[in-house]
Amino acid sequence: MFANHGPHPVARSNVGRRLASLAGLGLLLLACSPLQEVRGYVPGDEVAEIKPGVHDRASVARLLGSPSTTTTFDGETWYYVSKRSERYAFLKEKVTEQNVLAVRFDRNGVVEQFRRYDLADGQELTPVDRVTPTRGKELGLLEQMFGNIGRFTPTRDR
Repeated sequence: MFANHGPHPVARSNVGRRLASLAGLGLLLLACSPLQEVRGYVPGDEVAEIKPGVHDRASVARLLGSPSTTTTFDGETWYYVSKRSERYAFLKEKVTEQNVLAVRFDRNGVVEQFRRYDLADGQELTPVDRVTPTRGKELGLLEQMFGNIGRFTPTRDR
């Protein structure tokens, strides 16, 4: 008679392969889940407290916090921006939600109006490929590396 001392060695290796296959499949499924990112902040219920013609910059900053950005030239409009996006593995990011609150002030710093914008209001911009010419001469690599040698005089103690 033969004594049975546990599972056959071949059966043990099949179990190991199955476990390794399941672990590999789990890792592949994890790689397929999207990476979600949320950036920025757009105030919610606090916006209802802002009254055009009543509130000024200081009171808006107290209620909503500092803006994400302001207009470049006059600074009369504050923007609160938030964006939610998803990205799968190495693929390009896809914006799924975008909210912008624009608060416009008059010359006295009092709220003139405010508007909300979402992803549907956005427009794709294509950058211009032109290059702004600059005056002067283009330096080669060696000129850049060694161009300043001997140009400066050591400082003397006074």
